[in-house]
Amino acid sequence: MRTHIAFIFALTTTAITTCLNAQGQGQHDAFKAWDSNGDGKVSRQEFPARFEAGLFDRVDSNGDDFLSPQEDSDFRNRLRHRNNRKQPDSKKGSRLPEGIELTANITYATIESRELKLDLYAPKTKPSKPMPVVMWIHGGGWKSGSKNNPRQALAMLQRGYILVSVEYRLSGEATFPAAIADCKAAVRWVRANAKTYGMDPKRVGAWGSSAGGHLVALLGTAGDVKQWDAIHEENANFSSRPNAICDWFGPTDFLRMNDFPSNIDHDAADSPESRFIGAAIQTVPTQTQLANPIKYISSQTPPFLILHGSNDLAVCYNQSELLHSALIKSRVTSKLYKVVGGGHGFRNAKNDTPESLFKMSADFFDKQFLSPKKQHD
Repeated sequence: MRTHIAFIFALTTTAITTCLNAQGQGQHDAFKAWDSNGDGKVSRQEFPARFEAGLFDRVDSNGDDFLSPQEDSDFRNRLRHRNNRKQPDSKKGSRLPEGIELTANITYATIESRELKLDLYAPKTKPSKPMPVVMWIHGGGWKSGSKNNPRQALAMLQRGYILVSVEYRLSGEATFPAAIADCKAAVRWVRANAKTYGMDPKRVGAWGSSAGGHLVALLGTAGDVKQWDAIHEENANFSSRPNAICDWFGPTDFLRMNDFPSNIDHDAADSPESRFIGAAIQTVPTQTQLANPIKYISSQTPPFLILHGSNDLAVCYNQSELLHSALIKSRVTSKLYKVVGGGHGFRNAKNDTPESLFKMSADFFDKQFLSPKKQHD
């Protein structure tokens, strides 16, 4: 766990320096200076280009592609709090566990000359027995985010897992079903290359947050949707269905996201969901429902663990209730854990910490893959 926290500190060091010292101004003055059109929020275009890549998405906690004064304030306060702690040695914090190495940017599929990449965190020496795998699918409203920082899942390396972090095509490049087709191709790559890297093809878990949570839920339920598998020809004889799913606050039924209070108009033509589908979701309900994981639940659906904040105003808690209820109705093993007080990303949780939520998720995979009955020689 110390290594897991150290990764977070190392990855935010640059953001601390830039964000807290922007133009030497105070917090309010800096935000006001960025808000060039005076509409009370900062767009991606208005955000200073000098800041490191990915910083905008970390500040944009609700994923609506704008920064509010409150998001700016909350982010600065979090960074100040972390910066005031005793920080670990940066060199130690940047190291992977002993014996583990990162092989970055492995091409797992190619479509129209576009190479899709994944990062593999695995033992330097091939293990004598196949190891279980966790695949991390990043969030970002299907329009942003990166495979380069799977910080929520990195501590799985200390638990005896191989970690795979997956790139997929974002909505600005290709609309649904491109992203889920990419993720399915990545699962097939893992199984096709299992012997090479010492991975167990029968113990493949998928874990994602927000948009990534939606995609792993689809991976779990839509294993039999052959038309999505056919989008990529690579490793076609391998299954694209993982063996266990951990879904952190992912949306499910897009058409019902406006049923509850939210700081996003999900029905709008420029909402993350509409961009993902390729049209305002309420104008194409049939197409939109094809992206609903509930539609594909079957007896082949693997076990689910779902974690969701009760005060999430980007993806309402009811979205996970709908999925969990449908899984249970179909007699699929599922646990839904309500993070009391938690917003999107579990901020302001009353009874939970990042460490406790990680442990719950890691213990779920251990139960599926490391219990004596689940071991595979």
